[in-house]
Parts: sequence; structure tokens; C-alpha cells
Amino acid sequence: MIESSKPVELVIFDCDGVLVDSERIAVRVQREVGAQLGWPLTEDEVVRHFIGRSHAAGWQVVAERLGESTAAAWEQRFEQRHRELVDTELEPVDGIVEALAELAAAGLPHCVASSGTHGKMRHTLGRTGLYERFEGRIFSATEVARGKPAPDLFLHAAQRMGFAPEVCAVVEDSGPGTRAARAAGMRCFGYTGGPTGADALTGPGTVLFSDMRQLPELLRTSHG
Repeated sequence: MIESSKPVELVIFDCDGVLVDSERIAVRVQREVGAQLGWPLTEDEVVRHFIGRSHAAGWQVVAERLGESTAAAWEQRFEQRHRELVDTELEPVDGIVEALAELAAAGLPHCVASSGTHGKMRHTLGRTGLYERFEGRIFSATEVARGKPAPDLFLHAAQRMGFAPEVCAVVEDSGPGTRAARAAGMRCFGYTGGPTGADALTGPGTVLFSDMRQLPELLRTSHG
């Protein structure tokens, strides 16, 4: 059971699709690479197989279907093209700058816990001017044994930040991420403004919302 009687004391943000509007880029590039390497994918298929999952999990999906050599080529092409588009097109998620400013003004601690590597987050958060807002409070799935949808990463972030799971809230935009938050016993706020449909985010203890500017008020009113 997810405890909701206490005020939120820590907000844990996913990175891709929550802080930086990179999931649309990732979906586009996965479809491009899939078409090149013999696995044409729809947007829904990309979301199901790749979005919200760790780098290692995505590699395994491709390797099981197309073999390890193709997975290696896929990885190389994806990383190169993704980096090009991040450098030229990436923006913060609409409304997140305002939401973060409001949380900071209220003195509400917040951090990042992402399936991405630290190098990737330095790049994407740096390109969008958000890195300094979280420096020293950024956690990666590379630090834990199991990535999302396992709860390990969120529990690790809470422990490192010094908060119990029941006073933490997670902001996510993927099915694996919302499942991980619920498994960790944390309240979850599912952002529906990205490519993942609301049906994939819904579940017990999860509030769905479509505008990041709504988030501070939702956090304030989330306890009974």
C-alpha cells in the first residue's frame, strides 16, 4: 500500500521526457535505426520496447531479435544520431523550468533518478541549462543491480538523499518508471505530455497530469 497521509518531502524526477524533451527524439531515432537494420517499428512499439528502460535492457531487446552484432551496430547508430539531434533540437520539457523554480522557492528537496547514464544526463541536462539545478543529486540506473520497472533506483535515490520512501514522490513519463515508483512504495505523478499514453502510466497511488506547471500544486495537495 502506498502511504499518502504525509506531505511530500522529496521529489524524484526522471530525466528523459520529464526534465528534457528527449523522448520524442529517441522515438524518432529508434524508428530510423530500426528501418535501416531490418526491424521497422511503429511509435507504439518503440515506446513499449525502449522508453523508460535502461541502455542494457534496450540492447538486450535488439540482440534477442536480431543478434548481438546487429545490436552493437544499432547502439552505435542510435547514439550518434541521438547526440546530433540533442545538440540541435533538445529543449526543456514545457513548464518544467517554472515548476522547478517554484519547488526551489518552497524549499522542497528534489533530485534526478534516470535509466540514462551519468554521461548522457550531463549532456542532455547541460544542453538545456538544467544540470546545475541538480548537480550532486543525480542518480543513474548504472548504480543499481536492476533498472526500472524494479524499484532499486528510486529506493537508492531516496536512501542517498536521506528520505523514507513514504515521503517521496516520483515524477515519471514511462510505464516502467511508474511501475518502479509504485513498487518502491512512493507516490507517483505520471506526466502524459510525452509519447507514452496515459493507459501505460495509470495505477494505484498515481496521479496523471499533462502540464508541468500543475506539478507544485499537485505535490502540495497529494496527502490526506
